This record gives sequence, C-alpha cells and structure tokens, in this order.
Amino acid sequence: MHDNLREAIISGRIKSGEKLNERQLASDLGISTSPLKEALRQLEGEGLVRTEARRGTFVSFNARQAEEMTLARAALESIIARQAAKHGGEEAFGFLRSVIEEMRAAVEAGNVDQLIELNEKFHDGIHEASGCEYLRRLQNAQRMYDHAARVTVLSREDVRRQSFKEHEAIMQAITARNGDLAERLMREHIVKAGDTHIELVF
Repeated sequence: MHDNLREAIISGRIKSGEKLNERQLASDLGISTSPLKEALRQLEGEGLVRTEARRGTFVSFNARQAEEMTLARAALESIIARQAAKHGGEEAFGFLRSVIEEMRAAVEAGNVDQLIELNEKFHDGIHEASGCEYLRRLQNAQRMYDHAARVTVLSREDVRRQSFKEHEAIMQAITARNGDLAERLMREHIVKAGDTHIELVF
C-alpha cells in the first residue's frame, strides 16, 4: 500500500498539492485507516506528503523536489558508470550486453512492463560491475523515486526507443572502458529522463 501510494504520487496520478481524503483512500484500498495512517507517516518521512494541523494531509511532492532527486541520481549513477568502465570484468560486461539485447526485443514488442524491469536490471548490472558498495548503498535510497519515474517516462513509445539508444551507448562506452564517455552519457541520460518526468507530471 505504501509503495502504491508513493508510485501514485510520483507518477502524478495523485497531484501535487492535492488533499488526501483518508477515509476515501482507505475505502478505495479496502483497508482500515490505521495502516493507511502508518503509510502516510512513511510518505511524510520521505518528503512526499505533509500534514497540517486541523487541515489534513496534502501531497507535497513538486517539480523542484523531482529535479533535486534527478540531479542526485545523475551524480551518483554517472560516477558508478565511470567506475564500472574501470573495474568491470568480462562477465559483468557480458551481462550488460545480454540485457541490452533483451531490452531491444522488449522495445520492438512494446512490452512496457518487461522494459521497466530490464531497465532496472541494466542499472543494477552497472552497479555490480562498478564494485562501488558505498555508492550503491547511497543509490538504493533513490529507488523509491527511480521506479515510479520510470513507469511514467516509459509509458511513451518515443521515449522508450530513445532511452534504449541511450542505454546501448552507455553499455558500449562501459565495455570499451571509456570512463569519461560512460560518465557523460549516463549523466545526460538521467537528466533527460528526469526532465521528461517533470514535463509529464507537472
């Protein structure tokens, strides 16, 4: 439930500034208000909602926050891509190549759910290749935003095709051990995806 509400907020199905009707939400979800209140407390801790005395709970997630999350992710992921190019082994590189081929097939088939899953698999593969445990832990804090943003952005066919081309170029840079290029391409890819997410949601 917490994850579903988070995704609804980040994807824009529940709009920024919207007041959350707890009784209606509980009824829609088929649950009591107690677990809903706990989910809302978690969302407040993540900065996605705010509670105002005698007024209720409102969605606080906005374009500025989405931009900050994008910039944080771009900084981390670009460094991880550079380190993957430097430290990755042939087994890790082979994994990235195989994921790209799976992504190619998913794009052609228009299989959005599979593409979202493969997108996450690709980035996880880069994290694994980098060997950067500390940076990976930092990046894990971003996952709550990353998944929901991907669901929104990859709903568009033109974005799916462009995103695949960017992933393929990143893979080629990493497996060629071109750290400078891998870092730049990853940063551009993340920022572009973030800009698209903001455009679609806000």
